[in-house]
Amino acid sequence: MFIQIIQGSCRDSEALRRQIDMWRRELGPQAEGWLGGTYGVTDDNTFVGMVRFESKEAAARNSTRPEQGAWWAETQKCFDGEVTFHDCNDALTFLDGGADDAGFVQVMQGRLADPERFRKFMELPMDMLQETRPEIIGGVIAIEPDGRFTETVAFRSEDAAREGERKEMPAEMRQTWENEMAQMQDVTYLNLRHPWFASKE
Repeated sequence: MFIQIIQGSCRDSEALRRQIDMWRRELGPQAEGWLGGTYGVTDDNTFVGMVRFESKEAAARNSTRPEQGAWWAETQKCFDGEVTFHDCNDALTFLDGGADDAGFVQVMQGRLADPERFRKFMELPMDMLQETRPEIIGGVIAIEPDGRFTETVAFRSEDAAREGERKEMPAEMRQTWENEMAQMQDVTYLNLRHPWFASKE
């Protein structure tokens, strides 16, 4: 799975959502390899979008469509300043990956000291996490070649997420989890309290 991360300072979140909804309805059905997206705007008006494609090649073909260029020319007006794009050919999902009815999404961004070790950790069974933190629906983590990562974690609600954060993990899981979290450097958190989603039908 290929992930494109779009990020920028949003000046008009309602207009931006209309544009993304229009893309889903009118451009998405003809976008080869498009799988879906998770979007939201933080309290300080930072927009984050994670758009999923089957492959880097499919995303590149979509970018060259004339209708895509016309749509972006209009969508760009919803932002103040530069909009950044990060392409990640290395993406992993955990638990259920996510859900279009999630009530809260937390985005984590930073750098991994050892991406390969973290990748192997994320491929381990997550049964104990699911039992301990049932409010977590799942997530997606996109890792760039230099170790930078963006992770989205979908929750049933923000209240449930905050309550879950206060729980203590089982001893047999705690040390391994803490060791892997410790290799995340320069981490920032972006809270999407009103996320919206798009999926290919």
